[in-house]
Amino acid sequence: MIELINRGLVSLDANLGASTTEVIEHLAAMVAAAGRTTDADALAADGKAREAKTATGVPGGIAIPHCRSTAVLEPTLAMARLAPAVDFGAKDGPADLVFFIAAPEGADQAHLKLLSKLARALVKKSFTAALRAATTEDKIVELVSAVLSDDPAVAAAAVASSAPAAPAAAPAAEAAAPERKPRIVAVTACPTGIAHTYMAADSLAQTAEELGVEFAVETQGSSGSTPLSKAVIDAADAVIFAVDVDVRDRSRFAGKPLIQVPVKRGIDEPAKLINDAIAASRDPKARRVPAGTGAEETSESTSKESFGRGLKRALLTGVSYMIPFVAGGGLLMALGFLLGGYAITEVADTYLAENTLFNLPDAGLAAYLGAAAFKIGNLSMSFLVPALAGYIAYAYADRPGIAPGFTAGAVAVFMDAGFLGGIVGGLLAGLAARWITSWKVPRWLRGLMPVVIVPLLGSIIASGLMFLLLGGPIAKLTEGLNGWLSGMTGTAAVALGLILGLMMAVDLGGPVNKVAYSFAVAGLGAASIAENPAPLMIMAAVMAAGMVPPLAMALATVISPKLFTGAERENGKAAWLLGASFISEGAIPFAASDPLRVIPASMVGGGITGAMIMGFHVLSQAPHGGIFVFFAMNNTWPMFLVSTIVGTLVSAILVIVLKKFVRKATPQAVAVEEAAPVAA
Repeated sequence: MIELINRGLVSLDANLGASTTEVIEHLAAMVAAAGRTTDADALAADGKAREAKTATGVPGGIAIPHCRSTAVLEPTLAMARLAPAVDFGAKDGPADLVFFIAAPEGADQAHLKLLSKLARALVKKSFTAALRAATTEDKIVELVSAVLSDDPAVAAAAVASSAPAAPAAAPAAEAAAPERKPRIVAVTACPTGIAHTYMAADSLAQTAEELGVEFAVETQGSSGSTPLSKAVIDAADAVIFAVDVDVRDRSRFAGKPLIQVPVKRGIDEPAKLINDAIAASRDPKARRVPAGTGAEETSESTSKESFGRGLKRALLTGVSYMIPFVAGGGLLMALGFLLGGYAITEVADTYLAENTLFNLPDAGLAAYLGAAAFKIGNLSMSFLVPALAGYIAYAYADRPGIAPGFTAGAVAVFMDAGFLGGIVGGLLAGLAARWITSWKVPRWLRGLMPVVIVPLLGSIIASGLMFLLLGGPIAKLTEGLNGWLSGMTGTAAVALGLILGLMMAVDLGGPVNKVAYSFAVAGLGAASIAENPAPLMIMAAVMAAGMVPPLAMALATVISPKLFTGAERENGKAAWLLGASFISEGAIPFAASDPLRVIPASMVGGGITGAMIMGFHVLSQAPHGGIFVFFAMNNTWPMFLVSTIVGTLVSAILVIVLKKFVRKATPQAVAVEEAAPVAA
């Protein structure tokens, strides 16, 4: 058995402070004293960041702070019996028994299973009573080692020898037995997959046994998962999802009455969840697990959200699916300019129509390849608005919404309604498709709904409204907006660059960042170096400002490494490349642990860079790539580089000053929403 704990990792009846932060710091120091971490501060920071996401206190006066950390050398348990107890967020009061679980970033399955076994043991009252009765550190180690043993008899004997005698339980009143016991299945899962996943499972299982309920649970955690058999699921009356993450293979439970809650409620309120599941199994109107991943599931999941929240979700979905068209197409167009020069826009069609690889134009091979690259990129970019509209509709109506959405987006392009027209068309198509999908139709017609009826009627409604009512006014609005941008010079242009720079740095790949990026990308289709360069300046401002936060954090870790944890210094090394590539998310690890100092510093540098780009009239014909697409910036790339360096220096210096002289206000870190790195 792997030695996870020894007497040096146990502290009995100790006063480790009055807050969770102080307790975690002391426990991390114990792990460091045992030689099991390379950096106590880094380990403590990771533990506090995990605690800030979800409190780890559980009923019974227990807390299990835990984390994965690159600073941990081997899986370790540090235990403290506190006097006085400290509030870790449990509903029944503060915790006097605290186990700090420190797992390496790449912990293997054997280690994780042992950590999970400990978490499961802590829901057993006999075990916690034995821990409270123990008088020496060696006894604590013996008890913990016993419950981690592969021999159940060893664990039972160790607990029985130490736990105080419990009064005999009164016999349960015999209730009128139903024809058969209720049958409930459950899935538990948490983001870390070490403690809460298994504690919720055992808490539910133990309570189900007390209530006389047949129960089976599937734990989707880090130490592996054994899926429930089809027979068990089929026989179940209802299902409980106690999860903080998506359930894998959710469709296995299709049609079952569903109770879905955060994983911590599986620990805190197991009896209520099981009783709610039993009640749902007898209620024909109860919420059920949707079948498959079609529009019915989307309709159910979105029917309860507000219009504003649904609109935000749909827009972000559309943008995330649109970006690959834009990024790939934009980089190909930039490559076309590199190979064929900026005149390639006028001759590309001629070269490709009249020449082949074996019959090159007079300009040579490079110009021909440049024409091919430019044309492929240009065609890819032509999908920008239809893809945006199609996947906005997809967010509302799932697959049946895609065809009406793409059609409405194509209509928006035809009518010169542009980016705004795509958004409106996608919303109309999605709402129309969702409405049509909700119709109650005869069984023989159901198979035709998603492939014929919904695309046909959804396209007629959305595209018809665009043609007859909305397309013209939106086209006029788009024309006016483009004219305003084209005429923007001087102070107005600098102010716009400042605003865009602030937006790119405020949430590092989140919704505000995506709005700024989408605004920049939307203008590329109508941009021209000679006639309409403003959208190219906006694209350059957004890209340069988005590069600043990760580059600044990387530079700060080099200038003042002692201000950062070991994990942050490692992240700083990767942030150089991420920042240079225009992946703003490279700064998220820093912002997650210290948002009140990192985000303001990033915003200042990003705003300055955006303003400088607009002031110097820097252009970028590529929507992505950072410094690696310098060839798409005509002759303005030196000022692109200067502007980015200035913003990086400002943010790096500012974050160092804030870390040195501004006290961190609270231990509750503000988590920054992650987004796909592609979106920058």
